Amino acid sequence: MAEPRSTAVTRDIGVLRARVRRAAGPLLRRVPRDHWESDEAFRRRRRVTGAVAVTGASLLGVSLSTPPGSPRFYGLTLGVAGTWVVGGLASGPLHLGRMFGPGDRLHRPVLTPVVWGIGAFGAFYAAALVARRIPVLERAIGSVLRYADQGATPLVLTTALANGVAEEVFFRGALYAAAGADRPVLVSTAVYGLATTATRNPALVLASVPMGLLFAQQRRITGGIQASALTHAVWSALMLRFMPPLFADRLAEERSASRT
Repeated sequence: MAEPRSTAVTRDIGVLRARVRRAAGPLLRRVPRDHWESDEAFRRRRRVTGAVAVTGASLLGVSLSTPPGSPRFYGLTLGVAGTWVVGGLASGPLHLGRMFGPGDRLHRPVLTPVVWGIGAFGAFYAAALVARRIPVLERAIGSVLRYADQGATPLVLTTALANGVAEEVFFRGALYAAAGADRPVLVSTAVYGLATTATRNPALVLASVPMGLLFAQQRRITGGIQASALTHAVWSALMLRFMPPLFADRLAEERSASRT
């Protein structure tokens, strides 16, 4: 006797769910860790991260007010990266993190963060197709991409990657640890977004929220910053490579405006 269609569909759905759980399990399963520190060390971390957050955000705002391709722009953006890294390391111990692999073996996250970076870029590229039809967002994105369009590609890529990794050292490393056990994902993302407001660019502020949540979740799951740093670097590199052509008309206007 043939199996009822509804029963077969239910069984197939159950099999699919089981496969998804097996595939996604290592991505969502938190690695056990013990990153305990004394009350004194915790208070010191908070003082350092607070001071560095204000300093770094101020430098970030100044850096994006300089002309594209100018020595001052490259100097300031590298200065921002240096501020995040030095501040993160000065706050206390940081960790690279691990994730579960086949057979519940722990390993350093490499391939999975790269895939997440590619996926995040795909989502942002789709969003950009819509954003370029919204004047305020088109202008905001164009004002950021002009640094890639009018600058020297090797230098722009270097500063972008340096800042991406440096932000993970500070925001998902030092600041996440300073947030304590009470909602560190939300706290670190909120501070990340507030720091980005110093750029006065709505596109960057909007992007900081979903990416901040993604990076913080990676930090929560792996217990370290390696995963989010790799994802951030891949996402940044792809954005620099493929976003400017999408806003070619707007960037042409930016170039024309910069020559007048």
